[in-house]
Amino acid sequence: MRTDLDHLPEAKQRELAHVVEIVRDGFAEAIAHRTMERFRNGKILKIILFGSYARGDWVDDPVGRYFSDFDLLVVVSHEDLTDVPEFWAKTEDRLLAELSEGKQLRTPVSLVYHSLDDVNEKLRLGRFFFIDILRDGILLFEEPGHDFAEPQPLSPQEALDESRAFFSEWFHNAEYSEQLAAYALRDGELNHAAFQLHQATERLYQCLFLVRTLYTPKTHNLNRLRALAEDMEPSLKQVWPSATRDEKRAYARLREAYIKARYSREYRITSDQLEWLGVRVELLKTLVERACLARLETLEQAA
Repeated sequence: MRTDLDHLPEAKQRELAHVVEIVRDGFAEAIAHRTMERFRNGKILKIILFGSYARGDWVDDPVGRYFSDFDLLVVVSHEDLTDVPEFWAKTEDRLLAELSEGKQLRTPVSLVYHSLDDVNEKLRLGRFFFIDILRDGILLFEEPGHDFAEPQPLSPQEALDESRAFFSEWFHNAEYSEQLAAYALRDGELNHAAFQLHQATERLYQCLFLVRTLYTPKTHNLNRLRALAEDMEPSLKQVWPSATRDEKRAYARLREAYIKARYSREYRITSDQLEWLGVRVELLKTLVERACLARLETLEQAA
């Protein structure tokens, strides 16, 4: 695996070094006072840069207000350590705070957490996402003596069969959530509508990941799913405009809906915001379907 960052500007290299330091310090703090030995002795085994900054096709566009994320795979010593609220929430909060401050960190950071055993299992199962990271990723930190398994690529027919099955299941799930949102909006159940639109959006992103990579991140965080999806399929960048305060607020209500629309008495969303979100989700559905069908056509030709 590559270790060089020579293709990145020095400022970006400094930012990445700072991010690695924050991730390692945050994890050390999270396990420092654990009483269970398996937590107290937990380790970060690898931190790997993947996506656009590893490939060299990142976007840094202040005029268009679009910035690629630093996509990082954090590999830990066992699966329990991938629990975000327990071990990583403070680290992610610090990264967001430093990004807002804009001094040492000016690039958004998207973190994905997996145990070494889980990554190796997915490599043996031929999951494209992890095979691509091994091929294109850049190692930023490594604890010696913890090698990845040899990838076992799927046959073209196996890849086609799995991708077809994922598309059939997850695109249907997304469409059904979209229908439930429309029913709830007609009934005046605005919070229910918001939650179902969140589910439709999440499932569309997951559908794209599964069809393209046979993998989907273990998160309900729309910003994280969106960043990874837009890196994979740039046409999706048009889905969520943010030129006005109203657009930003509506998208923020969608992001919050997974938890707050169900459990918070303070959560509020208007029918106008839901109407706007419904139009954007419909566009997302069209673009995801187009991208998935193109992928399936490529796999059919290979098979």
